[in-house]
Amino acid sequence: MFCPVKLILISVSLNCCWGLSDVVVSSPVLTVRMGDSALMGCVFQTTEEKPVTKVDWTFSSGGHAKDEYVLYYYANLSVPVGRFQNRVRLVGEILNKDGSLLLQDVQKADQGTYNCEIRLERESTVFKKAVTLHVLPEEPKELTVQVGDSIRMGCVFQSTEEKLVTQVDWTFSSRERAQEETVFRYYHERNMPMGHSQSSGRFWNRVNLVGDISRRDGSIVLQEVKASDGGNYTCCVHLGSLVFRKTVMLSVTREEAQTLVVPGTDRPEVLSGNQLLILVGIVCTTILLLAVLILIVKKIHCSKSSANSTAVVQSLENTKKGEPEKHVYSSIATREVIEEDQSGRSEATYMTMHPVWPSLKSDSNNPLGKTSAGGLPRPQQTF
Repeated sequence: MFCPVKLILISVSLNCCWGLSDVVVSSPVLTVRMGDSALMGCVFQTTEEKPVTKVDWTFSSGGHAKDEYVLYYYANLSVPVGRFQNRVRLVGEILNKDGSLLLQDVQKADQGTYNCEIRLERESTVFKKAVTLHVLPEEPKELTVQVGDSIRMGCVFQSTEEKLVTQVDWTFSSRERAQEETVFRYYHERNMPMGHSQSSGRFWNRVNLVGDISRRDGSIVLQEVKASDGGNYTCCVHLGSLVFRKTVMLSVTREEAQTLVVPGTDRPEVLSGNQLLILVGIVCTTILLLAVLILIVKKIHCSKSSANSTAVVQSLENTKKGEPEKHVYSSIATREVIEEDQSGRSEATYMTMHPVWPSLKSDSNNPLGKTSAGGLPRPQQTF
C-alpha cells in the first residue's frame, strides 16, 4: 500500500524525467461556519533540503471573476493582501516546507477556492494545492437554558490537515466574578490514546466532553444548569503552537421566573376583568345619563304642556265670560229685530192696504216723530 509521501515523490521524479515543472495535489473540501476559523494546509513533501523561497495564496470565487491575492511570502516576509489583510496569516513552519494558511472570522464572501503555490530555492518545480471552502450560516453566539436543564456548547476547529489536538480549555467569566474559572480541561498524553479530561471547581461532575478530539471537536455539555452559570464560556483548541478560540454567552432562566409563568398567564385574564368592569361602568353611566336626560326632556315637555293647557283654560274662561254678553246683546238685538220685523210686517200690511201720504202738518201731530224708510213718515197703525 502506497503512502501519500511516496506518491508525491514518484510524481516529482516523473516531473523531473518528463520535464514537468508543477506538482498538483487534489483539492480537499472544507466546511466552516461564519465567524469561525479555517486552517487550510499547504505542505510540500519532498526530500530536497532546499528552503522555500516563495509562497502565494490566491482566491477565486468562480465564474468569470478575477483571482484575488490573499497572502504572499517572499524573502522571509509574510504579507496579507486586500480584504484578507487583518484575517489571514501563515501558521505553517516554512523550514519544513509548510505554507499552511489560517483564515479567521470567516465570512459569506469567503466561499470559493483557495490556491497555494510553493517554490523552492533554485528549483523550477512548483508545488500547487487547492482548497474548496464552503461557508455555513453562523451559529448563535448566545444560548438560553432553564435552570436544571442541560446545554451543549460547540467548539470545532476546521482544518484540512490531520493535526493532533494537544489541549482543549474551557473557561468561564461573568460580571459577578472578577476572575476566570476553569470549567473543563483536556490534554493529550502519550500513554493515553484518548488523553485526559476533567472538570474543576463548582463545575465538577457537571461537564462532559462530547466532541470528537480526532476531528478537532472540543464541544462540551453542561448539566444541571444553575442560575449562577450565566456568563461567557471561552473555548481554546490547541494544535501544537496553533490556538483556535471561540466564545459563547449563556443566559440562564431562573426558577423564580419559571414559577411566575403561571401567574403571568393569568395576568391577561385579570386585565380583561378590569377592562370588563370599566366597560360595564361606562355602560351603566351612559344608561343613567340617558335616563336623566329623558326625565329632563319629559319635565320640559310636561311644563310646556301644562302652560299650554293653562292658556287654553284661560282662553276658554275668557270665551265663556264673553259669550253671555254676546248672548245678551244678540238676544236684545234679536228682540228688536223681531219687534221691528213684526212692526214692519203690520205696517207693510197696513201700507199695502191703505197707503197714506202725510203732510208736513202731521209731523207736529206725530208725538213719536217716527219716519218710514226713505225719510217718509211711518203710517199710523189701526187696530
